[in-house]
Amino acid sequence: MIYLDHAATSFHKPLEVAEAVYHALRGTGNSGRGMHGVSLDASRIVYHAREAISNMFNVGDPSRVVFTNNATESLNIAIQGLLKPGDHCITTAIEHNSVLRPLYLMKERGVQLTIIPADEKGRINVSQIEAAIRSETKAVILTHASNVTGNVLDIEAIGKICSKHSILFILDASQSAGLIPIDMQDAEVSALCCSGHKSLLGPQGTGVLCLANQVLPAPLKVGGTGIDSFSHKMPKFLPEALEAGTLNIHGLAGLLAACNYLNDYGQSRIFEKATEYAKLFIDGVKDIPGVTLYGDFESELRTPVVALNMRDVDSKEIANELFERFEIATRAGVHCAPGVHKTFGTEEQGMVRFSFSHFNTRNEVNEAINAVKILEEESR
Repeated sequence: MIYLDHAATSFHKPLEVAEAVYHALRGTGNSGRGMHGVSLDASRIVYHAREAISNMFNVGDPSRVVFTNNATESLNIAIQGLLKPGDHCITTAIEHNSVLRPLYLMKERGVQLTIIPADEKGRINVSQIEAAIRSETKAVILTHASNVTGNVLDIEAIGKICSKHSILFILDASQSAGLIPIDMQDAEVSALCCSGHKSLLGPQGTGVLCLANQVLPAPLKVGGTGIDSFSHKMPKFLPEALEAGTLNIHGLAGLLAACNYLNDYGQSRIFEKATEYAKLFIDGVKDIPGVTLYGDFESELRTPVVALNMRDVDSKEIANELFERFEIATRAGVHCAPGVHKTFGTEEQGMVRFSFSHFNTRNEVNEAINAVKILEEESR
């Protein structure tokens, strides 16, 4: 199988990740739930994973790294825990439903919402974000990179705007974490949310919420923390304030191993190789009659994601043919990003998304190009 669906989850994992999960399953207990050896071993894994994530995103304090099940949980904690009725927030038309649905929920609770539209290439004009700010604006909440088009937003410019107006900047980094360097302090990010199973190369069931100083959302869930057990409420300090219940120790062991791999191999090398494959694919399909590409391909910075359609053929039909006939795994449909498809008028057709990794090869990319050529000829 040729796996070109890394934007959904990284199928190819470093061997070290699987080994770390196995060893944790065989040798660790429950972090913070005992003073015996295997419990302390679990606590060490959790701490070192916090430290690795803190260093990766320049959080500044490992205790401000909160572990969750996925980016969706992280975003729900940040959005539901920081916004209140009467607040106003700003987002964009290119967001994933993990941002949009929590915001729609908060809108029902009295939060005002402004959605910045995208242009004909799916780009967001940063100046429109600043123009939408008003006295009751509490936060700007948006993605770093579109999971459909691969377009990347200028988070440094957005962070400066948020800092200038003293509002929160909540960033969905699910598509960029592990690929594009993110410095929370330089970009003035208030809360960074991402999953561990995409370009961070960790296991599924791992998510990250990194919080800047003085940012403390209300808990989304409450329960046991292993400390302060006589209190009726969650602890007031991080990370325990937001981590009710048993953590996914085995997954975090894998995430720690993935972070170490990223540091050793080099994120820049990973990004360059994946981008090389994406560009090779773009060059191979862009001039095929009947093929439409979506996104800004003139930008120097974009993630290795390519979305396309063939004439008026349903995207799911194309993706099925790619897998059944050519054993090429892609993603079809709306990709949980309805605003992107409203922008491009592809609500019914959807798009076929090819997303690349440094684990792919040039031969695999060439096979994908040839498959697109064959299917397009047959669709005439």
